[in-house]
Amino acid sequence: MKITILDGYTLNPGDLSWEGFHQLGEVVLYDRTPADLILERSKDADILITNKTPLSEELISQLPKLKYIGVLATGYNVVDIEAARKRQIPVTNIPTYGTISVAQMVFALILELCHHVQEHNVAVHNGDWTNCQDFCFWNFPLVELEGKTLGIIGFGRIGQQTEDIAQAFGMNVIAYDHHQSDQSLRKGFRWVELSQLLAEADIVSLHCPLFPETQGIINKESLSKMKQSAFVINTSRGPLIVDEDLAAALNDGVIAGAGLDVLSVEPPKADNPLLTAKNCIITPHISWATKEARARLMDIAVENLQKFLEGNPIHVVNQ
Repeated sequence: MKITILDGYTLNPGDLSWEGFHQLGEVVLYDRTPADLILERSKDADILITNKTPLSEELISQLPKLKYIGVLATGYNVVDIEAARKRQIPVTNIPTYGTISVAQMVFALILELCHHVQEHNVAVHNGDWTNCQDFCFWNFPLVELEGKTLGIIGFGRIGQQTEDIAQAFGMNVIAYDHHQSDQSLRKGFRWVELSQLLAEADIVSLHCPLFPETQGIINKESLSKMKQSAFVINTSRGPLIVDEDLAAALNDGVIAGAGLDVLSVEPPKADNPLLTAKNCIITPHISWATKEARARLMDIAVENLQKFLEGNPIHVVNQ
């Protein structure tokens, strides 16, 4: 059984082991696969493992040996799952590995916006404190979270984990989701409609999937409904935000700041307006990438393949 891993580097740059896959078959591992080499590297594979390398209908039609596709991520839009289904090729994903790490990153971004830790660190190392006439200084407004309202758009596992952390900070939490499950045990929590969430929230955090109805959910119109002092946080999917609209809102003072771990195009183009927008913190899609989360991802990916080989596939997204 030949297992080809097309782009393993981001999951495992060297601090994890591929041994689980080696125990299941002959492994051919590539750190990255450019578009012009996907077919050549895939043509002899029984098993394809991909993270972000696209597997189109045209490609899948040219792979007669292919029996299984494993996606090393929760999102699986890089694979034409309908084309795979027609060939009776199961496509699996990794549904729950990063919940804790992503929620932690939400608050890393929030706290940076509230305290500007890195900017103040740089100022101290540049001598600003040494030359200060007072015992302290701050270059940005400092914000306390207790009593503030966090608005969560999308209240699945990560949204709920984020709510748990917000409660520990003494925040009020409101949420919007098409499916409003019973959350009566959560104190200080309310379901609201989207327009009410935008108007009330001091911080809006995105945790919804990317669907046609959620693409561009943060746009010029929705930003205009928010408080001038509000922050936007996105650790979910880049295209949930219209980049140009958010950049304009930040530069024009419509809202106060943004913390983004994802962008609409990744890596971003040099002319993305968010790269130069005011008070916009951007990290390179690392919410998922703690070693602990990646180790869970690896374990689940191996288990997915093992269960398929045993005839009991799990986490199949195209049944």
